[in-house]
Amino acid sequence: MKAKLRKRLGDLLVESGVISDEQLDYALKNKSRDEKLGDFLIKENVLTEQQLIEVLEFQLGIPHITLTKYAIDPELLQLVPRELAKRANIMPVRRDKNKLLIAMSDPMDYFAIEEVRMATGCQIETSIAAKDDLYRTITKYYDLQASMDAALSEVAASTAEVQQEITDEDSPIVRLVNQIIANGVAQRASDIHFDPQETEFKVRYRVDGVLKTERSLPKHMQNMMTARVKIIGGLNITENRIPQDGRIKVNIEFKSIDIRLSTLPTVYGEKIVMRILDVSNAATDIAHLGFTEKNEAMFKNMIEKPNGIVLITGPTGSGKSSTLYAALSNLNNEEVNIITVEDPVEYQLDGINQIQVKEEVGLTFAAGLRSILRQDPDIIMIGEIRDLETAQISIRASLTGHLVLSTLHTNSAIESISRLQDMGIEPFLISSSLVGVLAQRLVRQICRDCSTEVEPTIREKQIFANNGFDVEKIRKGRGCSACGNTGYRGRLAIHELLPIDRELKDLILNRASGYEIADYMKTAGYHTLLQDGLLKVLEGVTTTEEVLRVATID
Repeated sequence: MKAKLRKRLGDLLVESGVISDEQLDYALKNKSRDEKLGDFLIKENVLTEQQLIEVLEFQLGIPHITLTKYAIDPELLQLVPRELAKRANIMPVRRDKNKLLIAMSDPMDYFAIEEVRMATGCQIETSIAAKDDLYRTITKYYDLQASMDAALSEVAASTAEVQQEITDEDSPIVRLVNQIIANGVAQRASDIHFDPQETEFKVRYRVDGVLKTERSLPKHMQNMMTARVKIIGGLNITENRIPQDGRIKVNIEFKSIDIRLSTLPTVYGEKIVMRILDVSNAATDIAHLGFTEKNEAMFKNMIEKPNGIVLITGPTGSGKSSTLYAALSNLNNEEVNIITVEDPVEYQLDGINQIQVKEEVGLTFAAGLRSILRQDPDIIMIGEIRDLETAQISIRASLTGHLVLSTLHTNSAIESISRLQDMGIEPFLISSSLVGVLAQRLVRQICRDCSTEVEPTIREKQIFANNGFDVEKIRKGRGCSACGNTGYRGRLAIHELLPIDRELKDLILNRASGYEIADYMKTAGYHTLLQDGLLKVLEGVTTTEEVLRVATID
């Protein structure tokens, strides 16, 4: 057994037929010295983490476990120190007399196993867990749980102590708030909600667009936690009758995280929402936005026009900002002057002049836009066209030789045209200034590790047939430790692109209805949001349910 265990991972993978000898040679030559072979192969998309786990499980006879199904005994956290768990990336799972079961992502890391044996004095049994599952569980139990227990055991008595509790960096409340943020980042949450209820204070995370309750805290912790969050966000802690907005910049696991903070008075206290913006993950390349080949070419063609307006539309949280920033990064070079007016500035981009709207001092979108035009810009980005004045100045700018990028809150590309008309913009101005409209939504992506082929239902076949597609097989996620048993991991965008060509200009001039424009889109071969989503279902990257959640059937 020892000889079998001492086999190298590369040999096991080649023997199992998961990778070829050539792929192994490539990996060994190109991976960095301290990078593990498995990590490099997963990063290069040569194999998935699930395939790696299956090979290790089969070849070494080591069981694979899902940590979310285990309630970890607090005594085990005392037995295996936090520093060792984090450094060796292991999690103690169960103890039976002198036997300790640990979960690890690399069961062939004999140094780590030996280190745990020496530290605990126990006989070590190993199991395999997904890397993300381990990271989330270690963060949850060693960091968040420890901070939670300390905060619960220490109830502030006087006002002076409360003041110290929320400002002292080592106090339990401060550590707890920091850990709630770090745990949110570990779980890939886009938002953290602090929800005051009548008898409790809930902490909820939005992961891949879906909210889930992470913790229910006692009501008496609400005021101190709210005050702490407001302090780090630079808000007024004595004001709790009106909404406030703020920003927080933190570094978590060597990543720069930007947080937008919003408070709202409710009947049970202030509700706080933190929008997490991972600066290191900001989309800076159009190729990473999930466009089909045809749509990517059309979108690049639209934003490379010397002048005109390009609109990106969709509801809040549909990825409009990411698309705008990717477009700006694509256009950004030394030969052009790019200026933006945003509310708020989400990601700071090198070489681009970004203006933050401050309505309290009169710096609105319209006022900022007027000032920009005196700054000799080539490309202007306006965070959002909210009113007639902003729309008029944007159109004037586009007609005087500037490329203008902006967003609108509408449900489809076609509706953007009627929305501009409703604002009071004349059809001849829309037809002469508008270059194109992109509508988009975010759908959850099938987890690569547990994706499996299934038969489409009769209803699905009917939907595909009605939209001109043949379907034989589709993919769904079974649910695994890597995706938290949801079957989904990450999100991607589906798009509806409407370039304004000569025929469309005539339709707009003649005040054509949305139905007439939709008919033209169909004959010209442009895909609706639904059709683009169904194409991505055929590619095996998302599911029909996800597409129907965000796109309507005509």
